[in-house]
Amino acid sequence: MTITVREDMFRLARAFTISRGSRTEARVLTVSVERGGVTGRGECVPYARYGESLESVAEQIRGLPEGIDQAALQQALPAGAARNAVDCALWDLAAKAAGRRLWELAGLPAPGPEITAYTLSLESPEEMEARARENAHRPLLKIKLGTPDDMPRLEAVRRGAPEARIVVDANEGWSAEVYADLAPHLVRLGVGLVEQPLPAGQDEALRGLDRPVPLCADESCHDRASLPALAGLYDVVNIKLDKTGGLTEALALRDAARAGGFGVMVGCMVGSSLAMAPAVLVAQGAQVTDLDGPLLLAEDRETPLAYDAAGVHPPEAALWG
Repeated sequence: MTITVREDMFRLARAFTISRGSRTEARVLTVSVERGGVTGRGECVPYARYGESLESVAEQIRGLPEGIDQAALQQALPAGAARNAVDCALWDLAAKAAGRRLWELAGLPAPGPEITAYTLSLESPEEMEARARENAHRPLLKIKLGTPDDMPRLEAVRRGAPEARIVVDANEGWSAEVYADLAPHLVRLGVGLVEQPLPAGQDEALRGLDRPVPLCADESCHDRASLPALAGLYDVVNIKLDKTGGLTEALALRDAARAGGFGVMVGCMVGSSLAMAPAVLVAQGAQVTDLDGPLLLAEDRETPLAYDAAGVHPPEAALWG
């Protein structure tokens, strides 16, 4: 078996901004594993917030032994982007070699479409209202906040999309006091969930705080080892394959989170349909699915995921799995 990795770039349909900065393109790593004339693929998005770069992650992948299997991979690399791309590529290879869909191999129920959030990036209130109005037909909007002056933006989005469900992502930009002050307004405006209001590592400030709007751990939740510290602080955990280190751990984290009383959200970095494809399996039955990466792109993989009024559909075999 041989493992190869290359960098790919996908232009975004428009600049995408969060509290930590803006981007106009998605730069990803595509991993291919080949054995006996069959090739499996996976994709990851290295994230500087977690100390990753395209170069460092590619080096991790190239340092793996060529014959590594899935079980050994879980020990060879930590949770993160490098392990994610290789893990998903190995799953894809196994499915293609067997001539079966991956969910059959994994013993999972046949997946169906899941309604996905559509993300509005952090802009001026006027721009966010216009973007909300353009996307008011979508059932679920996620809005990027995390600034000292978020209420005008939130009010503007609600004016633009009066019927949509709303999820707010503060991207570690608030404090416990800010959340407590905003909570009545979040309730009034129909916000259903707040992602990561506090910086990761400061979660204990949430203990004992009333949570009229449920809180979701994102940067504070990577894999199963994260869960004990989140009990009593968060209601939901956001599972992203680039954090868990692949589909193998993502499925295990989903089961452990539910067993621990947490709700499940399944999210993504800004990547192509190849990155979203395995996450669609994890998202089955999730409270919130946020797999809109391809909807933010101006270009995608040759065989993209299908998105329609029913949501994001499971991948075709030509894409993955």
